[in-house]
Amino acid sequence: MMRKKHFILLLINLLLVSPAFAQLAKWQSGLVIDEFVVSNPPFPESHAATIVETPTGLVSAWFGGTKERNPDVCIWVSRQENGKWSAPQNVANGIVSETLRYATWNPVLYQIPKGDLLLFYKVGPSPAKWQGWLKRSSDGGRTWSAAQSLPEGYIGPVKNKPVLLANGNLFCPSSTEGDGWKLHFEVTSDFGKTWRKVGPISDGKGLNAIQPSILSYGNGKLQILARSKNRALIESWSTDNGETWSPLAKTALPNNNSGTDAVTLKDGRQVLVYNHVLPPGELAKGPRTPLNLAVSKDGKSWSAAVILEDSPISQYSYPSVIQTSDGLIHVIYTWRRQKIKHAVIDPAKWKLKPIENGVWPALEGYEAPVAKEGAKE
Repeated sequence: MMRKKHFILLLINLLLVSPAFAQLAKWQSGLVIDEFVVSNPPFPESHAATIVETPTGLVSAWFGGTKERNPDVCIWVSRQENGKWSAPQNVANGIVSETLRYATWNPVLYQIPKGDLLLFYKVGPSPAKWQGWLKRSSDGGRTWSAAQSLPEGYIGPVKNKPVLLANGNLFCPSSTEGDGWKLHFEVTSDFGKTWRKVGPISDGKGLNAIQPSILSYGNGKLQILARSKNRALIESWSTDNGETWSPLAKTALPNNNSGTDAVTLKDGRQVLVYNHVLPPGELAKGPRTPLNLAVSKDGKSWSAAVILEDSPISQYSYPSVIQTSDGLIHVIYTWRRQKIKHAVIDPAKWKLKPIENGVWPALEGYEAPVAKEGAKE
């Protein structure tokens, strides 16, 4: 309650002193918490965050260090207790031997129902040469097991969370970048003890897509939405619990070649968090601002709900989104490559406007800032 009051006071102050923020606030109905996970992280760069609800509270993780790809980049974890995030804990590194060390990448958290908390991450000099690793925690992320390597050729969920299907299969959405961008799934029926693959479902020669999210519609019907180099989000559909998939196709929503995430809500609606940015001209890449939240009932027609961030400074990106047991929506994301931001949204307070022809709807009095900084990888 105190944090909500502080946020409201901050919002009022910004409305009084900042016309730009006053405009943006019109798109932030339902945003009840807006905070940094760590105000002053002990490293210059933070990126690729993930969030999960555990029986003991929220847990977040991300990679941080001097700079992406630098060997000093490690996996950091923070837990939320009594409404406050703990200081970041270094839980994994890329030390191979006394003379060889690689960067760590893209952590993904998953809470086994009535079981361990899983932490997937990657180690390697580049995405094309990743090795997948897994750690387990039995106490909500306070302590972790020794690192376990995934089978050769497996990297786990590449960016976005696994989805547990009704048949007991844990589907990990994954992708590779070494020989063209290809989508596949890594599937385990025993929470990481044994594995098999589905796909790749793309050949890397047509549409270029990676980092999918899985959405569920019941009765074995699934949808993926994925990042692409094709100026649009890419989709594919399955009607048999993910064993086979339709050919990749462009959606009507733009993509700036940056990561997205999505989640199926308890009421059956779908939520997507992404940069609603059509790159200029014929470019595949665009600024990573604004950061938007859209809602759909069928995965085809989407409505604009919230703009989480927007400013002339880019890099609000790589979201992870979940719905917690209380019905609220939590989004965690990269803030200017410097910090990790946490936003909480109450879906009961949304004011939805249909997205038509891939264009974020106009809102009287709101003019989006023009980004001055180009997008980074």
